[in-house]
Amino acid sequence: MIDTHAHLDDEQFAKILDDVLQRAIASGVTNIVTVGTTLASSMQSIQLAERFDMVVAAVGIQPNYCAQAATTDWDAIVTLAGHDRVVALGETGLDRYWDFTAIDVQQDYFDRHLRLAQQMDLPVVVHMRDCEDDIIRMLQQARRRGPLRGVMHSFTGTAATARCCLDMGMHISFAGMVTYKKSHALRDIAGEIPDNRILIETDAPYLSPHPRRGHRPNEPALITHTAACLAEVRGIDLATFVRQTSENARQLFRLPAVD
Repeated sequence: MIDTHAHLDDEQFAKILDDVLQRAIASGVTNIVTVGTTLASSMQSIQLAERFDMVVAAVGIQPNYCAQAATTDWDAIVTLAGHDRVVALGETGLDRYWDFTAIDVQQDYFDRHLRLAQQMDLPVVVHMRDCEDDIIRMLQQARRRGPLRGVMHSFTGTAATARCCLDMGMHISFAGMVTYKKSHALRDIAGEIPDNRILIETDAPYLSPHPRRGHRPNEPALITHTAACLAEVRGIDLATFVRQTSENARQLFRLPAVD
């Protein structure tokens, strides 16, 4: 399995990371994409990717942190994007749920990430909360400029939004929320995503899946619960689903095949 979105630089992992990664390996996880949210966490993500062979990094400034970014932070992200352990840009996107960053500032940074991703032929990791129309509009603008590669991270949007994203070439990734008892509508959407566009993630240390909901911190080893839930929803055996999602992740992030 490949955990396509985790935050291994989070302080909750500081003293336990070696054990967390060992549990991940024991659970069948072969790769983890650790995702930056600020310049500092992007740098830490690269350091972790340099330290652990199974870890690769995404670098970017998450929308809720854009207001805190120094004027030089974006130039530093551009430089980091060329590092050989970086496989994606993000996480980026838009968030109208929180009001930490004005929406016009979020849109500016989202546009920067999208343009850089297209220039460098890197996938983009998209955060979306209470802003589906805004996200679709900006992705469509980017798509008119050229090909678009990326993933809608921890997807909780509508079926119509999923279809729009798929039509533009994006992948759809599901985290622990899809396993929750009341997430019937989200599971229905997950059941309709094409085989070659679905991904799985933990968003660790957040969103622990059922039956470990409430477990803190969430960790990559627990992705097995999300994979099992989605395999059942899609009516296939777990091994087949794991092969599908792992191959999708390897192609999107250009990861080497695992023997």
